Amino acid sequence: MASSEQTKQATGVYVYGIVPAGVEVAEDATGVADGTVEVVTHGDIAALVSGLSVDRALGAPGDLRAHADLLDGVAGVAPVLPLRFGAVLSDADAVQEELLSAHADEFGSALEKLEGKAQYIVKGRYVEKAILREILDEDDQAAALREEIRDKSEDAGRQARMALGELVSNAIAAKRERDTRRVVEALDDLAASVNVREPTHEEEAVQVAILADVERQDELEQVLSELAQDWDGRVEMKLLGPQAAYDFVVAPKPEGQG
Repeated sequence: MASSEQTKQATGVYVYGIVPAGVEVAEDATGVADGTVEVVTHGDIAALVSGLSVDRALGAPGDLRAHADLLDGVAGVAPVLPLRFGAVLSDADAVQEELLSAHADEFGSALEKLEGKAQYIVKGRYVEKAILREILDEDDQAAALREEIRDKSEDAGRQARMALGELVSNAIAAKRERDTRRVVEALDDLAASVNVREPTHEEEAVQVAILADVERQDELEQVLSELAQDWDGRVEMKLLGPQAAYDFVVAPKPEGQG
């Protein structure tokens, strides 16, 4: 039979993020490995945590989703400082002493700056046929190459296809820069901070993270709706959020984690 000391060592406390003291978590909220989410408080700040077996490997897609879903759920109602995925401490006392007490002033100041704000992600993707037609209409060389390869076999038109592919890629990169700048300018009055992300797909038109007031989400959606109407059939737009402010503030990973 395992001793109480062995049992204690077999479990740890997974830490998701830092919130103001007094934040209540939904009763049905679950964390990594379906753990029950609890709040550990120290003065005016608190940590969102759940129990976790220290023998359990972390990193499965479900773990990452659970981490983000919990933080994003809180972000819509209270400021939250996300911890990097995988922060585990030995017990609740360690959370209070090694994390909350050790960084109390830093966390308190950061939470004040986030009060009423959350992160939103603006994503746009070019519609393939529409953007290709736009490029061919604007670039005579691209149009000529397209005609050159129209009736040729893959081998016979290889060089022309490569040249056309490079022209299209460069044209999309230039359009992405202009379209991203347009989005950033359109959101200027709503965004407290902006982070332009690197494209994750060759046909991506824009991917921008912004820090904005949650109360102004309707205004944000209206601005993006107008952009989407202007770009109808050319760019497919999507707004994600509210989310925890991953692009703007991330609490340090605690030292001495178990």
